[in-house]
Amino acid sequence: MSARILIVEDEALVAMELRFVLEDLGHEVAGQAADAASALHLVADREVDLALVDIHLSDGPTGVGLGRRLAAEGVTVVFLTANPGMVREGVDGALGVLSKPTDERAVEAAVAYALARREGQPVQYAPPQLQLFAS
Repeated sequence: MSARILIVEDEALVAMELRFVLEDLGHEVAGQAADAASALHLVADREVDLALVDIHLSDGPTGVGLGRRLAAEGVTVVFLTANPGMVREGVDGALGVLSKPTDERAVEAAVAYALARREGQPVQYAPPQLQLFAS
């Protein structure tokens, strides 16, 4: 299943690596943003299925609020951060958090799980690296 995925990450090398992984998996990268305003602009212009969102962006720790807004607009949100404790209690509408640093397999598993949930497909369990938020 191919999806349109937004990367919200202010570290250029991390964003580029995510782009390569997602494109290798057959997904379309709907855009890359280093801050919340740019991410919202991209979502306004494009249909986005899933957003991988860092918490600390170039405009500060704005990822949590951005995740809430994206989820409210129907985008499935997975946080990808070195600071998973900042979202320990969960974020309204977001699916969960994947801790950085991570590897290609963890990203692949988290994306596949998130997209299956988005499509309403039955899933037995979440990948071990993906910490789910209470629904």
